[in-house]
Amino acid sequence: MTRWLVTGAAGMLGRDLTDLLQARGEEFTPMARTDLDITDPAAVAKAVSVVKPDVVVNCAAWTAVDAAEEHEEEAFAINSGGAANLAAACASVGALLVYPSTDYVFDGHASAPYAEGAATAPSGAYGRTKLAGEQAVRAALPDASYIVRTAWLYGAHGKNFVKTMLRLARNGTAPGVVADQHGQPTWTADVAAQIYALIDNSAPTGIYHATSSGQTTWFGFAEEVFALYQDQGQNQGQTQEEDSERLRLTPRPITTADFPTPAKRPAYSVLGHDAWHAAGISPISDWKDALHRAFPALLEQ
Repeated sequence: MTRWLVTGAAGMLGRDLTDLLQARGEEFTPMARTDLDITDPAAVAKAVSVVKPDVVVNCAAWTAVDAAEEHEEEAFAINSGGAANLAAACASVGALLVYPSTDYVFDGHASAPYAEGAATAPSGAYGRTKLAGEQAVRAALPDASYIVRTAWLYGAHGKNFVKTMLRLARNGTAPGVVADQHGQPTWTADVAAQIYALIDNSAPTGIYHATSSGQTTWFGFAEEVFALYQDQGQNQGQTQEEDSERLRLTPRPITTADFPTPAKRPAYSVLGHDAWHAAGISPISDWKDALHRAFPALLEQ
């Protein structure tokens, strides 16, 4: 049996991964931020030496993209320094390390999906810190690490775009949503399943892109969420007039310029999936299929 150590286990991806490991009957140790500060090399070395895992999945990360612009040093300490600490600890016990990363390592100017080996060129602090983490992991564990890039994450646990859209739909609010950024909405439960598949199939180490297939815009994503809500999630007991009004509710498209943020968002975040095919593992299904599968759990939240 494989022994797993999951850092950042209280986060959106960490919780879905530990739920999956429990369902599969795996032996695992979940460690939230309160259990392990990955920026402390001595604490990391001790935790790994005690658990003696076969696989470490580092779900601990600074993910506040805008805040990273003003706090890059702190983000770097977690996303790069913490990753380096875990890589060193893994090397000492012969464990594999899985490092979830991001589409933000690319420049966002492409017009075709980014291949796993495409040149990286982050345009903001968050992307720089995650790329530094990738590099630290690969340098320490060139043959014993998986870089798993993902994007546009949503899930049942924690704040995310789908939950925001559902709250607005329930409140009868039709938001303006950016329609000129392209990407792949991705359910964290699917990312967890892909990580598990890498280990379960003894896939070649290297870089993998764990995003849904297909592509859309934030506006297209929001439209689908609103449509699903109107089909599945409207509150019972509404009057016919109220139901009719809600059925007409839909987001409106806006541009990136209409919604400025401290961190620059990539205009194109679509990632390619060739590494999965090469490893004999199916990539994640189309983003709409994934959203439909995830939606009942999201509604419950």
